[in-house]
Amino acid sequence: MDVGVIGLGAMGSAMASKLVKAGHTVRVWNRSRGPVEKLAKEGAIGVEQPQETLQGEAAVTMLADDDAVAAVLLDGGVLEKARAGLVHVVTATISIDFAKRLEKIHSRLDLGYVAAPVLGRPDVAAAGGLNVLAAGDAALVRRVQPLLDAIGKQTWVVGDAPHQANLVKIAANFTLASAIETMAEAVALARRHNVDPGKLIEVFTGTLFAAPAYKVYGPAILNAKFEPAGFKLALGLKDVRLALTASEKSGAPLPFAGILRDNFVDAIAHGDGDKDWAAVSKVALRRAGLE
Repeated sequence: MDVGVIGLGAMGSAMASKLVKAGHTVRVWNRSRGPVEKLAKEGAIGVEQPQETLQGEAAVTMLADDDAVAAVLLDGGVLEKARAGLVHVVTATISIDFAKRLEKIHSRLDLGYVAAPVLGRPDVAAAGGLNVLAAGDAALVRRVQPLLDAIGKQTWVVGDAPHQANLVKIAANFTLASAIETMAEAVALARRHNVDPGKLIEVFTGTLFAAPAYKVYGPAILNAKFEPAGFKLALGLKDVRLALTASEKSGAPLPFAGILRDNFVDAIAHGDGDKDWAAVSKVALRRAGLE
């Protein structure tokens, strides 16, 4: 397929690289030119303006949040310059309200819209191991399935309205943040009782919690390995806030999300905003007098 990619951070670059290796014609744009030049060496086509990525069969955007998507695609009328019939695959983690706004804009412009946020860190993306959460018109999802197959190991179709995929991603990140927090509190408890926290995590990951989230973040908490960041703590706060907003507007309380928000704010106040979001574990350790 002829596909454009906008947003070449660690995740977007890894996804664009996978699309190139899968044999697609890939046009790439980013605010900074370094990632564009790097991908051009792999076979991508670097373009000067974002609208140039929107002239093929599909476009994949991996931008940080609502504001970034609006600034790049909406504020300057870039999306309005897209080729008729284009299918836009939005992989960003965005708010439910903004996702619904995008649904209306794409419908007005007669553009296809598939939401496809992903589960996985940049190293997982580079290895082709992402799980893709897709939602949108079934025919449109089928049309871009070759692209989703290239960037991930499995596609999970979770609904026929794009914003439903964003809700699943928000819920997943809320659950993941909760797991990090509970592991941190358990480690603090173990240390206070002179139990080897390494043994605790070994038991957890070998029995009840033998899952990637615990196997990745347990050792990170134990070894205080928070750099380089696979997912920045400040972005974690953004996603917890997205969960709280979705909670309030739907009438589904998330009481623990409020605690998570305060802990993330605490961590950022202590200078950890650019570290991996597992650094929120330092808050629990500080409260236990262990930091």
